Amino acid sequence: MFYHSTRSTLSPVDSAQAVLEGLAPDGGLYMPERLPAFDWQACLKGTSQEMSAAIVSAFLPDIPHMPQLVRRAYTGKFETEDLTPAVPVGAYHVLELFRGPTSAFKDVALSMLPQLLTAAKTVKGVSDDILILTATSGDTGKAALEGFRDVDGVRICVFYPDGGVSQVQRAQMVTQEGRNVTVCAVKGNFDDAQTGVKNIFAACQGRDLPFRLSSANSINIGRLAPQIMYYFRAYRDLLDRGVISLGDQVNFSVPTGNFGDILAGYLAKLLGLPVGRLICASNANNVLTDFIRTGVYDRRRPLLKTTSPSMDILVSSNLERLLYLLSGDTELVSGLMARLKTEGWYAVPEDLLTAIQDRFWAAYCDDARAGQIIGRVYRDLGYLCDPHTAAGWAATEDYVNQTGDGRPMVVLSTASPYKFPAAVLSAIGGDVSGDEFTQMERLRDMTGVPIPRNLADLRGKAERHTGVIEKEQMLSFVLGL
Repeated sequence: MFYHSTRSTLSPVDSAQAVLEGLAPDGGLYMPERLPAFDWQACLKGTSQEMSAAIVSAFLPDIPHMPQLVRRAYTGKFETEDLTPAVPVGAYHVLELFRGPTSAFKDVALSMLPQLLTAAKTVKGVSDDILILTATSGDTGKAALEGFRDVDGVRICVFYPDGGVSQVQRAQMVTQEGRNVTVCAVKGNFDDAQTGVKNIFAACQGRDLPFRLSSANSINIGRLAPQIMYYFRAYRDLLDRGVISLGDQVNFSVPTGNFGDILAGYLAKLLGLPVGRLICASNANNVLTDFIRTGVYDRRRPLLKTTSPSMDILVSSNLERLLYLLSGDTELVSGLMARLKTEGWYAVPEDLLTAIQDRFWAAYCDDARAGQIIGRVYRDLGYLCDPHTAAGWAATEDYVNQTGDGRPMVVLSTASPYKFPAAVLSAIGGDVSGDEFTQMERLRDMTGVPIPRNLADLRGKAERHTGVIEKEQMLSFVLGL
């Protein structure tokens, strides 16, 4: 299968090469020339690992031995063999994506990406080291570090916004062990770090370097494709419970900042899964909500720090893929992305906006409402959720109230509540004094919900990566590795 940039159909590459490169040379994102043929009903009959192997093989057919790669990625690393169970909570189902080794939804993809990358190296006969460059708003960093830790022939460098992640998220990254890992804070916000990574890719084009660059962000198709599986898993769970019959549509509410998580749901729909409406849930940084409602994408606004920092993003990279999928027009996409870079905004044509609104709906939730929802869902339904999940719950309530759509609803839960203990404690009436590790213990004592072992073990671990740099220093930092 051949892939080309969202900004040009020139110089297509096979799927293994797309995984190796991560980002297309012109700054666009790789997409297949055509979507694969797929038997979605047969896929639903398998285990979570079998679903994953079938889906990822369909998108990346040039990488062989996919079932073995999937087994190596997941076996023994998640709390449940289902990997991502959907559990009934009140009128909805909550898709728990935080049962992996770092307690965040990124584990599903970033357990798989190292396997794909090393297999792609073999396919393409690449002997050079690969340097994975990643910007994180909180969760991608640790999941990528854990996934690529001590992988032969691969190094990884993670940048995160200084002061822009939770204390627990920072501790997960700065205590990371491994002979091939580097972590550094950047003075600025996530968009600064993400833009810096993209600029490094551009600046290194044609340079003679001792490594090849690739990415673990969802700009890499090898990171995005494994995420499709959990939409199939959720649908299968609803089938098994008798909530739906085969062919019935299911709506999904997705907390998202970079648009990758919800785009995976749209790709599941394109593969044939009966996905109804995809609800895009934002926090107070509601650039995606505004875009889906108006067709105008405008990043010219302050980036707010919220209790859901993984969505504190104003430049949503994967939205570019959706624009390409719905328009098929690389020239249009290239022009929109150029305008976003130079002017900070763009507006899509009316027919493209109509296509987006036919498939997506959007709402946002500020910190105050997220806290109210965490408290109410725990008090009334006995379920403890984090602020990102609360945003998804809020968007679901808004959607149902405004549309009356009665189709079954799945709310994606993207992180353990223990990654944001202060916000969750405050929401359920707990004492928020002390550091986040004290707060985690207090939250456990109040609720009886166990602290994930990987988070409980952080307290007292030595900090190994304490550097802080200006965003303008990112390129020189990477070249000095």
